Amino acid sequence: MRKIVLLLLAAMLGETALCFAQDPAGAATLAANASAPIDYVWVLICGFLVFFMQAGFAMVETGFCRAKNATNLMAKNTIDFVVASLVFMVFGFAFMMGTDFKGLIGISGWFLRGDNYDVGRYLLFFWQLVFAGTAATIVSGAVAERLKFKAYFLYSLAVTAIIYPIYGHWVWGGGWLSKLPFGAGHVDFAGSGVVHTIGGFVGLAGTIVLGPRFGKFGKDGKPKAIPGHSIVLATLGTFILWFGWFGFNPGSTFSAHQLRIAVIAVNTNLAAAAGAAVAILLVFAKTKKWDVGMMLNGCLAGLVAVTAPCAWIEAWAAVVIGAVAGLLVVLSIYFWENVGVDDPVGAVSVHGINGIWGLLSVGLFADGTYGLCTSEAPLVKGLFYGGGAGQLAAQAIGAAVCACWAFGLGFIVFKLMDKYFGIRVSPHEEIKGLDLQEHGTPAYPNFYTFNN
Repeated sequence: MRKIVLLLLAAMLGETALCFAQDPAGAATLAANASAPIDYVWVLICGFLVFFMQAGFAMVETGFCRAKNATNLMAKNTIDFVVASLVFMVFGFAFMMGTDFKGLIGISGWFLRGDNYDVGRYLLFFWQLVFAGTAATIVSGAVAERLKFKAYFLYSLAVTAIIYPIYGHWVWGGGWLSKLPFGAGHVDFAGSGVVHTIGGFVGLAGTIVLGPRFGKFGKDGKPKAIPGHSIVLATLGTFILWFGWFGFNPGSTFSAHQLRIAVIAVNTNLAAAAGAAVAILLVFAKTKKWDVGMMLNGCLAGLVAVTAPCAWIEAWAAVVIGAVAGLLVVLSIYFWENVGVDDPVGAVSVHGINGIWGLLSVGLFADGTYGLCTSEAPLVKGLFYGGGAGQLAAQAIGAAVCACWAFGLGFIVFKLMDKYFGIRVSPHEEIKGLDLQEHGTPAYPNFYTFNN
């Protein structure tokens, strides 16, 4: 550990002087590739769509929660991206995309200085930043209505500085998972694992450390429904997320010249539709009610699941993947409630469980017609297309590592904070709502009551 720390310090000191060795104005990049602006604009617009997903998460989570906590959720879905923007610039990007150290971590690029003062590196930074912000904001729904704001602030710092970028390095930064000697190595096209499984399992750790909300479970231990205050906001948020996913997945080609973007967009949409359809039909079969909230989570589950395989599959496979995701999200939500885990918006089920399913689905459905966005990359072929079990093995290893890494570090972070200052608001604050107690500003002042 001491050697690693010294190595990191040396790398940082080596970048303290301003260095213009690369291309901060973009002139050299343009001279070398006249079509570069098309790709830059494509990636930036897709990145803007991914950033707008922050609004989608805020609406979904707020709609599924009670009115007395709406301001708090707005604050948390804003502060996580504020923290991500600064921390990822200082530490996270270097850990994720810096010079590889033994397949474990990046060790260059601190503060985006030195050779990173380059239009191409800045483009990559922005793309990974919006993904880091997404991973962080997923957790806010799982820990909603009882987590202190300062605890959320510190958690966001840990995710965007350490948890997301180091695992991201293992998959996307040239780390050890991408070099597994099975199939094409562990692959994750747009982040079912790197983004969604990370967020989902850190969220699971947070919910376990926090414990359930007051009133969620009766004296007999059976779960009770705590209805959200606005299915309208939840639906609006789902549409925003669905729309943003057309940047999230197709943009991961990192090039407008990769015409596979058409396949990716169609697969993304089909999986969302299949997930929504299966979820609402499954709950109707059980309750004889058309459950809109579960339909929305089914849609999001399908989107999460198809994020890893979206570039490597045919349309029929996208439907199957989305349909299984719709089934999994319903079963998972019921399961976590039955074991005493209180996840107000279903974040663990949508992102954690279906993130794993998305990773595994690559090893089953990848059709061998596309690689990793470059002509030199090996084609990705799954079990059902004659690729054998190699790719599936690589995906399973990566999924297991992702879940353990996210849950393990997340649990440590939440436990340490809980030990030193307590991460849960007082019973009085929780009952009256976090809006007034933590922010002094109710979301709906003209209609506010302590009982809503």
